[in-house]
Amino acid sequence: MLRYLPGPLSGLVMMLLLIINTLFWATPLLIFAVFKLISPIRSLRDLFSRASAACGQYWAAVNTVLGDTLLPTKWTIRGVDRLNMKGQYLVSSNHQSWNDIYVLMKAFDRRAPFFKFFIKQELIWVPVLGLCWWALDYPFMKRYSSKYLAKHPEMRGKDFETTKKVCARYQHIPVTILNFLEGTRFTRVKHADTRSPYTYLLKPKSGGFALALRALGENVNSLLDVTIVYPGGAKGFWDFMCGRVPEVIVEVRQITVPHAMYVGEYESDKQFRKTFQTWIGDMWAEKDQRIGELLAEAAGG
Repeated sequence: MLRYLPGPLSGLVMMLLLIINTLFWATPLLIFAVFKLISPIRSLRDLFSRASAACGQYWAAVNTVLGDTLLPTKWTIRGVDRLNMKGQYLVSSNHQSWNDIYVLMKAFDRRAPFFKFFIKQELIWVPVLGLCWWALDYPFMKRYSSKYLAKHPEMRGKDFETTKKVCARYQHIPVTILNFLEGTRFTRVKHADTRSPYTYLLKPKSGGFALALRALGENVNSLLDVTIVYPGGAKGFWDFMCGRVPEVIVEVRQITVPHAMYVGEYESDKQFRKTFQTWIGDMWAEKDQRIGELLAEAAGG
C-alpha cells in the first residue's frame, strides 16, 4: 500500500495519479465544451452541459477512490445520508486549506450534484481551465467595488442582474453551489488582523452570499452548513498527498433558509442587511462552538 511509502514518495505518486486522472477526464470535457460552444440549438447545448457535468462527477469520484485507497487519512463524515443527487443545494463552509476542495469532493461524492462556485469573470481566459469551467456551467461573475460604484452609480444593481441571469440556468437542474463565507483561508495572522470575534473562524462576508441567495430564489431552499475540522491541524495540499493529515471530520447540517432572507436588497436596505448579517452571525457562532466541540471530541477519542 502507498501509505507505507516515505512521505515525499507517497506525495509524488499521488500527485502523478491525480494529474493523469485530470488529463483523462479533461479530454472529453473539452470536446463537449467545443460542441456546446458551436451548437445552435439549446437542447443540444443542455445535452453537452450534462455530459460535461458527468465528466466532472467521474473525475471527482476517481480522485476520492485514489485517496481512500492510497492515503492513511481517517474520515468521519456526518449528515450526508439524506442528500439527493437530483437535489439543489447551496453550500456554506469554513475554509482553512486548499485541501477543503478535496474534502468537500469526498463528502459529497455520489451523494449530491458536482459542486460549482462563483468565479471572477477574468478567469474565463485562463488556458484550458477557463473553457472547462465554462463547460461545467460555473458562474462567472463581474463584481463592482464600493469605490467603483461611487464613481459609476449607474452600475449599481448590475451585480444582482448578472447573478440572477447566471443562476436562472440552475432552476430546473440538479446543482450544488459552494460558497466559502470567509472569502479566504483561515490563518492566525488573518484572524488577528481582522479582529475576528470567533475562536476558529474569520468574520463571514455576507454580501456575496445574500446576492446568490436572492438570485437563486426559493427553489434552492436547503442550505448545507458544512463544518470541516482537521484534528491534527490544517496542512497544505502537499502534506495531504504525503499522508500527513491523519484525520478529517466533516459535519453537514441541512438548514431551511427563512423566507425573509430571500426578499430584501442587501446593498440598499440597511435593515435587511442588519437582519441578514445577524442570521449569518448566529450560524457562524454555532459553527465556531461546534468546531471546539469536535476538536475536544477527537482529542478525547
